[in-house]
Amino acid sequence: MRSRIAWSICITLLLAGLLSADTRFSGALNDLWSNEGNWSEGLPDTNDKVQIAGGMLCILDYDAGEIKHTALEGGSTTHLRLVDGAQVSVRDWSIIGYAGAPDEPHFLEVLGGEYNANARMFIGFLGSGKLVVDHGGVVNLNAQEFAIGENTNGQGQVELRGGSLNLLSGSALPLRIRAGADSTASMDFSGGVMTQAYSDARLAYVNDHIADGTITAYGGVGTVVVETDEDNILIVKGQHPFNPVPEDGGGVVPGNITLSWAAPDPCTPGEAVAFDVYFTDDLSALELFYDPAAIRVVDKGAVTSVVVPTQPKTRYYWAIDSYVGSDADPVLGPIFSFMVDNIAPRVDAGADIVTWLQDGSRTGTLDATVTDEDAYTVLWTVVSEPSPGAAVIETGTTEDATVTLSATGQYVLQLEASDGEYTGTDTITVNVYNDSCEAAQSVPGYEPLVGDLNGDCRVDDIDMALLQENWLADNSLSEDWFPLP
Repeated sequence: MRSRIAWSICITLLLAGLLSADTRFSGALNDLWSNEGNWSEGLPDTNDKVQIAGGMLCILDYDAGEIKHTALEGGSTTHLRLVDGAQVSVRDWSIIGYAGAPDEPHFLEVLGGEYNANARMFIGFLGSGKLVVDHGGVVNLNAQEFAIGENTNGQGQVELRGGSLNLLSGSALPLRIRAGADSTASMDFSGGVMTQAYSDARLAYVNDHIADGTITAYGGVGTVVVETDEDNILIVKGQHPFNPVPEDGGGVVPGNITLSWAAPDPCTPGEAVAFDVYFTDDLSALELFYDPAAIRVVDKGAVTSVVVPTQPKTRYYWAIDSYVGSDADPVLGPIFSFMVDNIAPRVDAGADIVTWLQDGSRTGTLDATVTDEDAYTVLWTVVSEPSPGAAVIETGTTEDATVTLSATGQYVLQLEASDGEYTGTDTITVNVYNDSCEAAQSVPGYEPLVGDLNGDCRVDDIDMALLQENWLADNSLSEDWFPLP
C-alpha cells in the first residue's frame, strides 16, 4: 500500500458535565448517520449532543441540519466521515478526541461536503484527535477558536490534503495551538488551504508555528506558503519540491492536459533523474497499487512532463516516483490530486473609484475584465446607492458599462458573469463628492499644499489676501502662566 505522504531525496477549558451526548451513534444497522435506527435517541437535532464512541464509523452523506455538540471519544478509534452531499452545523462546541489513549486517535474526516463549527472546535482535547480535510471538503469555523492539542494529554493533528479550513471567526487569533508538556499539536498542508482575514498578529502567529515546526507541508519535506490575496485574506498552503502542475488540490478544464514537475537534484551530480508517473481517477488504484502497469504513464523516463486525457466532473490522482539514488529502487512520492471541471468565470470589476459631480451628475465608463474558457454573459447591478435611482447603468450587459451617478455618497456596483453553468462575481465601490477638492481630500495620505490657507486645494489670491490680512499678527501668549522662579 502506498503512503499518502512519503518522500525523501538521497537520505483547561471547563466542559465538565457536557461529555454525555443526548443521542449516541450505535451503528446497529449500518454506518450511515441518516439511518434513525443507528441512534440511541433518534436522529440528532438542534438540541442534541452527538456522541460517537466505541470504535464506530459514522458516515454523513446528506444535510443533517443543526446539532448542539459533537463529541468523538472513548477507548478505541472512532470516525465521523463527511462525503459529497454532506452538511452539518454545530451550534456549540465540537471535540474531536475528548478522551482516550494517545495511540487511539478519533477522526473527523471531511472528504466532501461542509462542516460548520459555529463555536469553538477542539482537535485533541483530553485525548487524541485528528482532522483530515481532503478532496472538496470544507470546514468553516464561524465563531471563537480552532484549538489543537488543547489540554493536558491532548494530542491534536490536522492534515489539509485538499479542500479548505476557513477560520471565519472574528476572534483576534482564531487559530490556537496549545501543546503543553504532555500534549502535542501539528498541522500539515499538502493539497488543502487554510484561510482567515489578514491581521499582523495572525500572520505572526502562523509564522511562529512554521518556525517551531508545528506547521509543516507534505510531512516536513515541502514548504509552507503564506500569502495574502487581493481581498486581504491570509492563505496558508503547502508546496511540494516537485512543484506539481496542476497544483495539488487545484482545478483544470477538461481535455488533454500536461502534467509537469520539477526534478530533484540527483545524488550523483550530472546524472539525469528518471521517473515513474502514475495517473488515474481511482484513488484506490494508487493507494493499494494492485496493478501499477495499468495506471503508469511514464516508465522510468528522464522527463518532467507528460500529456494525459481528462474528462469533465472527474477528480484525478497522480504520483511521481523518482530514481535519485538507485535504478532499481524508486523513492515514492505523495499522491497529488486535481479536479477537472468547468471553471467559473474569473471576474475583476476594476479598481475602486473616487470621483465628483459635474453639473449635478457624473457619467463614466467602468473598466472590468472577465476571463473564461467558454462563452459567457455579464450583468451589472446596483448593490447599494445613496438614494433610490441615484445610479443608472446604461449598458449593463457589457463589461465596460456606462454608469451615471446623480448624488454624492457611496455606490457599490456588482458585475456577474455566467457561462451557463457557473457564475463569478466582483464588486466595485464608487465614492462621489461634490467637487474635485473634496474627492482629493478623501484619498488616504492627502497632504494640503503649503499656502492653501482656505483648504480649497489651490494656492491663489484668496490665500494671499488671508495671509496679508494677518501679516505681522501675533497670537502668542501675552502672560507666562508658569513663571520661572
